[in-house]
Amino acid sequence: MALEGPVILAPMAGITDRPFRRLCREMGASLAVTEMVSAQGLARGRGASREIARGFLGEEPWWVQLFGEDPGSMARAAKIVEGMGAGGIDINLGCPVAKVVKTGAGAALLKEPARSAALVRAVRRAVKVPVTVKMRAGWDGGSINCLEVAKAAQEEGADGVILHPRTARQFFKGSADWSLIKGLKDNLTVPVIGNGDVASPKDALKMLDETGCDGVMVARAARGAPWIFRDILVYLERGEAPKPPAPKERLRVMLKHLELLGEEYGARLAMKRARMHFMWYVKGLRGGARFRSRISGVSDMGELGRIAEDFLLGLEEATR
Repeated sequence: MALEGPVILAPMAGITDRPFRRLCREMGASLAVTEMVSAQGLARGRGASREIARGFLGEEPWWVQLFGEDPGSMARAAKIVEGMGAGGIDINLGCPVAKVVKTGAGAALLKEPARSAALVRAVRRAVKVPVTVKMRAGWDGGSINCLEVAKAAQEEGADGVILHPRTARQFFKGSADWSLIKGLKDNLTVPVIGNGDVASPKDALKMLDETGCDGVMVARAARGAPWIFRDILVYLERGEAPKPPAPKERLRVMLKHLELLGEEYGARLAMKRARMHFMWYVKGLRGGARFRSRISGVSDMGELGRIAEDFLLGLEEATR
């Protein structure tokens, strides 16, 4: 669990692919976890699952998140990704999405603490690399059992615990209860990473101060803003809140992201993800709604880049 810094990119389905992880690592994230990967898919040799789990050159430490409900499949999948070169494995005990929960995986495992412990035990015995678990507070407000599940995971050999202190039923509504992160930190001996409602450098420092956690995991706030990791590190070191990136700097990152997506998926397949990320990059900017409308039907990467240049260089000129 030795990391170069205290700020980590959370796994997000459809978002934390190799291009985005690369950007966030370059911007200061000490770790960037893959999109969740189906243990069943890996165990059955599905190429799509293996592709999601693959790292990029220089990504070390490269951490793969696995989801599943069967200890045997989880163990086999863990061995596969360790063999691929992964430096760590995270077990998903928190995804609240219906298609995952209905299989008995993700947050559904919070309703079965014994099964979640069995998953950790099976994975821990199967691999030598570090193993963590990422969980929610509990299934619903009447069953907050994250401490029970975390203690069992620690006893079964987990090297760290990541807590998003909302219930599965909450999804992303309401507020994350950071006191639950503190509860884990006060009662566990393994590192505890906090996740939830970290939208700024000030939030990151506040979480660290209030909970005593060993690190902060950033999720939705990194969408369209991979520089948040750099900003958090600067704030933790100097106590200064960095200014938002100038339009020209924002454009540089967007065009780098576009290039990486093209290299990863090819021009045609890259466009859907590129439009999605570009819409996040301009959130809150003057004229952003008009920009999003302009790119919604664009199917050519060159045109997408030119529209971004026109928009952001125009903003840069207007601020002089």
